[in-house]
Amino acid sequence: MLSCEKITELCSQEMERDLKLGEKVSLSTHLMMCSGCTNFRKQMRFLRLAARAYAHGGAASLPPEDEPPTAS
Repeated sequence: MLSCEKITELCSQEMERDLKLGEKVSLSTHLMMCSGCTNFRKQMRFLRLAARAYAHGGAASLPPEDEPPTAS
């Protein structure tokens, strides 16, 4: 199983390119077990969408599954 450090790299890379099948499987498997990396991925997606919206002068409209996690 890949480390959290490697998974966060994959989370960043998946926004820039299509992941290979093995990378997708490793990412999905790790995310099922690691809430920290799952939150990191959600936050990265949110920041990317928010930055795009800001650049275009609007507010980000996010589907529920892409909303940033709440503090618990």
